[in-house]
Amino acid sequence: MNKVNGFFDFFIPRQCPGCNTKLLNGEIAICNDCLSSIKIADSERIKTEFERKFLSTKIISDFTALFVFEKDKAIQSYIHSIKYNKRFLNARYLGKLIGEKLKIIIKKWEVDYIVPVPLHRLRITERGFNQSKYIAIGISNEMDIKVSNRILKRIKYTETQTNLSLPEREKNISGAFKIMRERSIINKTFLLVDDVITTGATIRECGKVLLEAGANNIYACSAAIAD
Repeated sequence: MNKVNGFFDFFIPRQCPGCNTKLLNGEIAICNDCLSSIKIADSERIKTEFERKFLSTKIISDFTALFVFEKDKAIQSYIHSIKYNKRFLNARYLGKLIGEKLKIIIKKWEVDYIVPVPLHRLRITERGFNQSKYIAIGISNEMDIKVSNRILKRIKYTETQTNLSLPEREKNISGAFKIMRERSIINKTFLLVDDVITTGATIRECGKVLLEAGANNIYACSAAIAD
């Protein structure tokens, strides 16, 4: 892989989405300096966020994330490079990092399928792909857990959640998802994957639909967790 990157870098140099410097051979999607500057979500932060976002509803059995999302920092630039610059390989690399760093936690959950949070078809048309799908593929490649894109479907086109309050987010996302393969859900354990979890409203809605269809346990994972 390093030799291939080096060959293509000679003609079209790859740039770090965090600082726009040329990536060196061996730096896959982000430079080492920017990667090391991204804040890791430690166990205490994860515990706090789980209690805030998921504990009371009893939909999500457990949750983890790799990074802390910080505005105007390398992690925001990296996420934006995926969502708005069509860098789907950057999403796969995020999944690879999750699989490497959080493998012990995820293995304990005994997941049957990884389910990326689905986008509406119009949103996919706008962006070109579902970033959560490629994060899920990266995790799958590291952990040998199947990814299923045909269990959940987004049937409601929702406005972006970014500037909405928690009640507005929950109303906005309510009824947005539909089960596609009910027989694949009964007594199964699922890992929901998204790029960034903020209030958790989207993850909770996905989990609720899966549980109502007969799923056993629902876990959640994101590349980053935000306040």
